[in-house]
Amino acid sequence: MPLNLRSVYPVDNPDFVFASRRSTVHSTQGMVSCTQPLAARCGIKILDAGGNAADASVAVAAGLAVTEPTSTGIGGDMFCLFYNAKTKEIAAMNGSGRASAKSTLEAVRKNLGLKDGEAGNIPETSVHAVTVPGAAAGWVDTIERFGSGKLTMEQILAPAIELAEIGFPVSDISSNMWRAFERFLLPASPNYSELLKKTPDGFRGPNPGELFRNKPLATTFRALAKEGKKGFYTGRIAEAIIKVTKDRGGFLELEDLEYHLEKGSEPVDPISYVFKGQGYVKTHGDFVDGSSGQGTNEDNHGLEIWEHPPNGQGIVALMALGIFEALEEAGKIPHFTPSQHNSTQYLHAAIESLRIAFADASWWIADTAHSKVPSSTLISRPYLAERAKLFDPLKASSKIYDRGSPAHNHSDTVYFAVTDKEGNGMSFINSIFDSFGSGIIPEGTGFVLQNRGAGFQLKEGHPNVIAPRKRPYHTIIPAMVTNVHDGSLHSVYGVMGGFMQPQGHVQVLLNMIAFKHNPQAALDAPRFCIGAEYIPGDPHERSVYLEEGISESVCQELKDMGHDAKIVTGYKRRLFGRGQIIRAHVEDGVTVYSAGSDPRGDGAAFPG
Repeated sequence: MPLNLRSVYPVDNPDFVFASRRSTVHSTQGMVSCTQPLAARCGIKILDAGGNAADASVAVAAGLAVTEPTSTGIGGDMFCLFYNAKTKEIAAMNGSGRASAKSTLEAVRKNLGLKDGEAGNIPETSVHAVTVPGAAAGWVDTIERFGSGKLTMEQILAPAIELAEIGFPVSDISSNMWRAFERFLLPASPNYSELLKKTPDGFRGPNPGELFRNKPLATTFRALAKEGKKGFYTGRIAEAIIKVTKDRGGFLELEDLEYHLEKGSEPVDPISYVFKGQGYVKTHGDFVDGSSGQGTNEDNHGLEIWEHPPNGQGIVALMALGIFEALEEAGKIPHFTPSQHNSTQYLHAAIESLRIAFADASWWIADTAHSKVPSSTLISRPYLAERAKLFDPLKASSKIYDRGSPAHNHSDTVYFAVTDKEGNGMSFINSIFDSFGSGIIPEGTGFVLQNRGAGFQLKEGHPNVIAPRKRPYHTIIPAMVTNVHDGSLHSVYGVMGGFMQPQGHVQVLLNMIAFKHNPQAALDAPRFCIGAEYIPGDPHERSVYLEEGISESVCQELKDMGHDAKIVTGYKRRLFGRGQIIRAHVEDGVTVYSAGSDPRGDGAAFPG
């Protein structure tokens, strides 16, 4: 049985299909690519008012919190990467919250009823999975650190406040998600009515096209806009958070919220890997004009892929890409041609590269303030070349699971990409972890609290073991790509969805680099997902989910190699995440943005 029951996606409407035909969207005035058109409109309004990519990103994040509350909200966490066009530098910010000061391993294990020596995890529905929400501080800090300085927080949040107060028509996929998981709200807290529609038969999620209003959330946003971080981490909202969690036996105190208020979101150094494989350097491939502008010096070749550092899992994508490149250099895989896209040989190599990366990451990824994470070693070419030796080109290997593998997957969370006419870019991700997070709603606030603490380990000595005021392993990861030869922006991109995220980063990027897909085609292409289901007692779990569009013959060939491969169809394709891409290139001194938006979501790419 699945470890995470929510990953089953119980509403599987046979009439609901991901049917779309989209073109890449081009613009010179900036771009917003996200899962909700109404949230994108919030961002476009800010760009039109003179704001930059950072200002618009916070507006989009707030709009998504209104329109897609199953996936995101101000009760969750955020990470971001910001590309500064003037300096050609990328800055990262960690907006994730911490466990309470009382969350010792002993206290949590005792409260969960775990005996000495007994293994266990924090259930996603447990109040102990609730960590301090980091998004509110993250939004304010994003504006203060990266914003244009031209707009106030009240102006930036105004479009989302209007959506919440006046009401908005719910989109199709959002409605399906809302109704699928409405039952998780009912037992979680007495305030479930704030996120459901009242009917003569009780409460339910809204139907497609049905209006939904969230006036409590509008009030919450107004407090943040007017009072800043204090409006969220002290006073009425903070007291409501503590009351609802303490009523369920939680350990959070007002002091924990005040601690996050004082600490704020943490500026961190992004991590990166320079990728030169799959013919990128030789062909100078570029989907727009056929030339990447590579210099003659070998050191100037390639693309630099940027990720947020641990406690996020972006390092998994970098490690997998490095292992994939090492396999090519060792002659174990070829330079794949477009006709080999999603072939058995390609999928096997990508799957095994990711499994090796996840095996290390499941042990090492943790809060760097509490544990030493050897990021530079893990993404070094010598180390990755050594790990690549575990690859067997003829079969799925059991030797690479010594560190464990991802236990569950869900494509909640929202990722979006924003650029502006000055050339700045923002890669932004905001999440409450599970669908509706913990399901716990602080009274009068209109949002759910995240359950990110379920990512902690409850095993003494593990780098990611729960501890007071510690951040857990985070699945959410924004990404960017720059051109090595001049530091210019290549792409702002990401794929949301639990442990699918680094898998999506690898596949979508290789779609663009190796298979010359334009941004929209790179997102449209069928994907695979590993580790989406946990089989108790099987440490060598090899499930590989293949999206419809990958052939039955390839599926069978992967089975013959030892992969437990199966094809996923219909609405359950949510498993493969929802991505966004904004690709940049310069023509006649003008930056042109070319964007795609995942057909597995409700949104699109919108030009500024």
